[in-house]
Amino acid sequence: MTRGICILGATGSIGQNTLDVVARHPDEFRVVALTGSTRVEEMLALCLRHHPEVAVMVDAGAAVALREALAAHGHSRVRVESGEEALVAASTMSGVDEVMAAIVGAAGLLPTLAAVRAGRRVYLANKECLVMAGRLFMEEVQRHKVTLLPIDSEHNAIFQCLGDGQGIRRIILTASGGPFRQWPMDRLADVTPEQACAHPNWVMGRKISVDSATMMNKGLEVIEAHWLFSLTPDRIRVLVHPQSIIHSMVEYLDGSVLAQLGNPDMRTPIAHALAWPQRMESGVSSLNLVQGPALQFEDPDFGRFPCLGLAFRALEQGAGAPAVLNAANEVSVQAFLEGRIPFTGISRVVEETLEYCQPGAPESLEAVLAIDGEARRTATDRIRQAFSS
Repeated sequence: MTRGICILGATGSIGQNTLDVVARHPDEFRVVALTGSTRVEEMLALCLRHHPEVAVMVDAGAAVALREALAAHGHSRVRVESGEEALVAASTMSGVDEVMAAIVGAAGLLPTLAAVRAGRRVYLANKECLVMAGRLFMEEVQRHKVTLLPIDSEHNAIFQCLGDGQGIRRIILTASGGPFRQWPMDRLADVTPEQACAHPNWVMGRKISVDSATMMNKGLEVIEAHWLFSLTPDRIRVLVHPQSIIHSMVEYLDGSVLAQLGNPDMRTPIAHALAWPQRMESGVSSLNLVQGPALQFEDPDFGRFPCLGLAFRALEQGAGAPAVLNAANEVSVQAFLEGRIPFTGISRVVEETLEYCQPGAPESLEAVLAIDGEARRTATDRIRQAFSS
């Protein structure tokens, strides 16, 4: 029998790569639900190709436009819904066996958690679920005996290298270093959104591309790894690897280091998770180690990338600090993309918000959302005070 899949964030890069892999295995999967936010043309094309039962657009106006476009193409049988409640309904509806959680940011928490509580198999590409609500989220995973598989290339690589999980000294998350790894420090304040979104190796959305450029993305992955693999911060190392061929490594007590290698293509970890514990064709070309680039490694420069240090600080502080970190980062990245703060202002806003907001450990989802809201308001105030002319 085919497995019904819901893709949260279908119009993004992870969602579209997932659909590419799924389409290669029509006898294995059927697309039940697709969700997006505002990108009507992209969602229309996906609906016409994959024929989901339901398509959800968070934006109500986008949902109306999609419904009309589908009718014009003779595909009015696709049910179009809108709003955040519809996201949750899509991830838990009848016929959905598995959920690809690929919505970027805090917006992915509620529908992904709902999928967990409904007992669905979850492919986690939304790292913010664990950054914001790590303990609560993992408790729900255990309570409902859910199979949770990591999609981020780094965490998927760790998962592939873990074996039985015994004898681990530490894990090593690799990072490309982004587009500004070798830029003069005095030029970073002049970075434009277009430059920050031009990742040297990966094709990603604008928000994640900026996070990669500041290395906040790696910081969020450190926090995610803490919860996924139950490791303390001192057992998680970040190593800059500009070629993005080794996706991460596990170092064992006997001195062995296991690494997962592959071309920088998200279809590899996606296919690994979709097929686990088996393997399936992903469409990714074979890695050519002879003709490929030489592999380089270096320690991260915390002076150049203060966001990485702030993420380690938030993880060590614990309680609600990671949720504060994430909220402040989302607000400041959006402000940078809109031209309201400089690139170097992102870390400044995050640091000041962390210093101002020091909540206790959230004991409920409502407490997590309250921390998130307070941090967003604080970050917005910091931006207004420091950068408004």
